[in-house]
Amino acid sequence: TARLVVPSAFLQEVFAHHAMPAAIVPNIIDLTRFHPRAARCTDSAHLVVARNLEALYDNATALHAFKQVQSQFPQARLTIAGTGPQEQVLRQLASELGVAPAVHFAGRLDRDAMAALYRSADIMLNPSLADNMPNSVLESLACGVPVVSTHVGGVPYIVQDGVTAMLVPPADPQAMAAACRKVLQDNALWHRLSAAGQAEVQRYTWARVAPLLAEVYHQAIAAPCPSSTGTP
Repeated sequence: TARLVVPSAFLQEVFAHHAMPAAIVPNIIDLTRFHPRAARCTDSAHLVVARNLEALYDNATALHAFKQVQSQFPQARLTIAGTGPQEQVLRQLASELGVAPAVHFAGRLDRDAMAALYRSADIMLNPSLADNMPNSVLESLACGVPVVSTHVGGVPYIVQDGVTAMLVPPADPQAMAAACRKVLQDNALWHRLSAAGQAEVQRYTWARVAPLLAEVYHQAIAAPCPSSTGTP
């Protein structure tokens, strides 16, 4: 028989509202590729966004938040990794905000380049307006990078505010900037978030996920087939 499989408890609840039970088999993170750097430079303030340049992901809020962060950390820089139809609009916004010299639009990066980018970061921003189970959040946790994300969709199902990430309302650059400043100013908080994120992401290794997937197949195979009706 068939089984409905979803990657997150968020989607499981969505389908449950429509009387469609689902099993959870989460996304998998390769910890041999996504792993922390040796040490953090406490004088740095490198922020990274790893979402496509589309309205849904609200990179504009990240730029506005970055401007506020830069007012306190003048050497701060921002890298936006992704492509999309809003690139020129976002480049223009960076110019209007006066932060363009410190903002790098990196375009689409392969997985190894993304892993290296995370390891160079001090904070990963996820400003999206809607989300399910963003791999960028999991990859950042695996690389030991504290995450400041909007409190939307499935994000609160994979991280806990103040424990494994900092969660803020969507479309609120003031709140996003305040969370960034708090993490950058408090080295102990930075390390707590980093360590907690690395511990949490162990749930998404193949060794942990494979048995869940195998159990779904086992249940589907073992379930009786629906009775056929009618005359062939």
